[in-house]
Amino acid sequence: MNTISLCMIVKDEEKVLERCLNSVLELVDEIIIVDTGSRDNTKSIAKKYTDKIFDFQWIDDFSRARNFSFSKATMDYIFWLDADDVLEEEDRVKFLKLKEELDNTVDSVTMKYNLAFDEEGNLTFSLRRNRLVKRTNDFKWIGVVHEYLQVWGNVQHSNVAVTHKSIHKSGDRNLKIYEKRLERGEEFSPRDLYYFGNELLDHKFYERAAVFYKKFLSDGKGWVEDNIACCRKLAYCYQYMNDSESEIQAILRSFRYSSPRSEFCCWLGSYFLEKQDIMSAIFWYRLAIQQKPDDTFINFYNPAFSTWLPHLQLCVCYDKIGADKLAYLHNEVALQYKPNDLNILKNQAYFYSILGKEIIDELMSQIKG
Repeated sequence: MNTISLCMIVKDEEKVLERCLNSVLELVDEIIIVDTGSRDNTKSIAKKYTDKIFDFQWIDDFSRARNFSFSKATMDYIFWLDADDVLEEEDRVKFLKLKEELDNTVDSVTMKYNLAFDEEGNLTFSLRRNRLVKRTNDFKWIGVVHEYLQVWGNVQHSNVAVTHKSIHKSGDRNLKIYEKRLERGEEFSPRDLYYFGNELLDHKFYERAAVFYKKFLSDGKGWVEDNIACCRKLAYCYQYMNDSESEIQAILRSFRYSSPRSEFCCWLGSYFLEKQDIMSAIFWYRLAIQQKPDDTFINFYNPAFSTWLPHLQLCVCYDKIGADKLAYLHNEVALQYKPNDLNILKNQAYFYSILGKEIIDELMSQIKG
């Protein structure tokens, strides 16, 4: 069975580090902790789990710190986490199975990264990252901020998920790093332009973010998934700027790079619904349902946009044109995804009152049939 080194870079993570390490302690064969200047009890906590703790002078460069941590690994494969990540119980079982069955010809293993959940615990935001890589390949991290691991060869997509459980905000650290680079006159890569735009958007500098997003797209050198995500972020900027025409143009621009994603279909459905163009709204919401997202892509993934959300909106649309039976059926599908949602339950009660038990029973038999 292959052996695994866990490599982490940390700073002032006393509130979360123990939770993270407890979730993977039995899965890895070596733990490497690189501290970039903690002033709290982070290193004391780390010493409970490993004696391989190294100091790294922070130089505003995440890749250098991560590459340093990788250089200390000695096992067959390297697994990386941030301190506010965990593996839930079901994913620990999957991880162990992966470890036992992993063929040593595999160069990298991707895992889902679950980043956000709704109040009912349903996943609302995930993507994929290369999480487990063969040490002897000497893969390197690229990028000062929002770094990525450059891999090649035989890549395996696993069913293991890492769950992000942040309890604090990152503040303006990354934004300041980009601003310093800009002041020094450094040339930004396409990836830098995109992620600098993201930092500006996160800090509500919408007009400035839009400038960098447009530059990123106009250069035409970005990764296709970043291009698509950039169109979404640019649309958000215009939305906050109350420029609906530019907002829709940004959404439509995403179609240059791929077939319509479910999120953009829902966005256009909402646009037409607001304009009371119900048939156009129905077209886009139905198209959203037809999209079959592939979560092996290393990109933004929100299952809501192809499941309960368009069905709920189709319920609204069909109700507006008097198609009560269709409205009820779509509401029932939405309810299957969100059985405790108060709005969907209120809709159900409303349709029971106007359709009657006999028609409802007939419709339900159609669904079950």
